[in-house]
Amino acid sequence: MAGAVLRSRSGSVIGEAQLAPFREAFAGELIAAGDAAYESARRIWNAMIDKWPGLIARCTGVADVVAAIRFARANDVLVSVRGGGHNVGGRALNDDGLVIDLSQLKGVHVDAARRTVRAQGGATLGDVDRETHAYGLAVPFGVVSRTGIAGLTLGGGVGWLVRKYGLTCDNVLAFDVVTADARLLTASAEENADLYWALKGGGGNFGVVTSFLYKAYPVATVLGGPVFYPRSAAASVLRQYRDFMTRAPEELTAYAALVSMPDGTPATAVIACHCGEPEQAERDVRPLRQLAEPILDAIQRIPMPAMQSLLDGAFPDGTHNYWKSTFVTELSDAAIATIVEHAGRATSPLTGMVVELYSGAASRIAPDATAFAQRHAQYDVGIMAQWTNPAESDSHVAWARDASKAMQPFSSGGYLPNFLLEEPDDLIRAAYGVNYARLQQVKTAYDPTNFFSVNLNVKPAA
Repeated sequence: MAGAVLRSRSGSVIGEAQLAPFREAFAGELIAAGDAAYESARRIWNAMIDKWPGLIARCTGVADVVAAIRFARANDVLVSVRGGGHNVGGRALNDDGLVIDLSQLKGVHVDAARRTVRAQGGATLGDVDRETHAYGLAVPFGVVSRTGIAGLTLGGGVGWLVRKYGLTCDNVLAFDVVTADARLLTASAEENADLYWALKGGGGNFGVVTSFLYKAYPVATVLGGPVFYPRSAAASVLRQYRDFMTRAPEELTAYAALVSMPDGTPATAVIACHCGEPEQAERDVRPLRQLAEPILDAIQRIPMPAMQSLLDGAFPDGTHNYWKSTFVTELSDAAIATIVEHAGRATSPLTGMVVELYSGAASRIAPDATAFAQRHAQYDVGIMAQWTNPAESDSHVAWARDASKAMQPFSSGGYLPNFLLEEPDDLIRAAYGVNYARLQQVKTAYDPTNFFSVNLNVKPAA
């Protein structure tokens, strides 16, 4: 594919005569195969993704996004949209089509008086955290600072403040969007409310979001970090974690994981984040530090940006990743036993299984109030195979699939959109749950030709 060229969806090559008007209208950088920047521009964090776009359009602003959409529509070119490029399924890229690359659009503006943050679509969590922290504020984001805000938000967004302040998508006040017909719209509770609803968890189906307006909260320092226990204590630790978290205050979010220590030793980890008052936080977190005899207790008071980058090292660029997940309504003893058994079969020290508890603010929103439907299944079990040697891919993918199959008896039937890779239609429908039919209606209104199809695709109604 080293000679990748831009083609229409019917397979015809897009020549210079068709490209010339686009070049003239586009202020950013157009990168094609053979250009010095092409190889790095087509790479994303997950090394499993090996796509060869025909053209990568690095936008400098909204006008460039408009020009790219108009060009692609006029020439029937497949389009994908790159924000942070951290989606595990690689939906930022495509083969032979056009990538609308927002990675240079990283502007962040904080309105401290209103506690709002305006961030452009190419910003990462770390970009926003750096600016909000200067004002003693934080937006409820995810857990890896290199993640793009766009993909995270449009897929729901789960992080260290989820139990107190909800999902990332719950905290968006407005989206600025370029639609499939190159219109510039604002979607909010007051304007284009149907589109606003759909963008809060409905993925990249409806347009290119060029900026997000978020609510922010007075969180500057938290009590957070991991405590590691022996892997032999995994079942007991997970049961105690489950029982304790049912009565934990909402200021405390904590995830449990079966992972490996930096030296490769299998371990059981509980990672906590308490955003409340320091003295109360110490009291609330103490039981999680006493679930067994710890190998290492690294829970401490840290700045919120440090908390949100704590796991960056666990997901380095250039590793191969294959993820599965499922929601479970109850973390039963049998479900715990299954998690422990399959985590024990993992053969890569980078692989892990994670239990994320939502509840709290995220669960008080009705499943149909936003496009994110998975509100009442309290736990998400993430199955994250990660490795470095591509020759081992088949075995690690098989492990993840086996673990996913083993969890099905405990599944709620719902899935976390941001953990899905290339999935069949039935899993996409299950991820959107009760909202799928309404999402189809919004898709039909704003993108009736399915111009934006490189995503967890909601097809327009027939």
